[in-house]
Amino acid sequence: MSEQPTVEQSKLIGALREGVALVQMVFFKEIKAILEKKHPDKDLSYYLMLAGAITNELFGTPNPEEKFVAFRQEYRALIEEEMSGLAESLPHLRNSLTDALRVQTLCDNQEGIDDPGVLQTAEALGVLLKDRDLPLPSSFMTLVRGLGEQYQLVVAPVEISPEEDQSLLH
Repeated sequence: MSEQPTVEQSKLIGALREGVALVQMVFFKEIKAILEKKHPDKDLSYYLMLAGAITNELFGTPNPEEKFVAFRQEYRALIEEEMSGLAESLPHLRNSLTDALRVQTLCDNQEGIDDPGVLQTAEALGVLLKDRDLPLPSSFMTLVRGLGEQYQLVVAPVEISPEEDQSLLH
């Protein structure tokens, strides 16, 4: 277990987690659009629940609320089926997803959480690009800002000093 992050690292971790959340939102929007095309006979709540379940599954953040747990159990096979096609369905998001999942894992590690399962799952699904370099915080935030602009989601700029840029990697 690592030591507690400093105040500066905590701020940086918070900013990075916001970046990860933005990548999750983009992923959610993209997967929801795919589901709407695949299952045109369903209603909006179905698309929202299924896209949310897939997003939460990929990022290792299942919603513990009862209705989401029940949905996840009922549609487990469909969730797994949709997840198995993510690399083919969303090749344009693989860089962003790889970086976001690695940054999430790095932030977790800085906060004393050690769970490589999310990265292992993403790798097994073909979503994780293993030969992609680990992003520095500044380059990740630049990627996130670009993604936010592309998808018309607002991202407030975060100033990251060169020291902070290196601090989480050590």
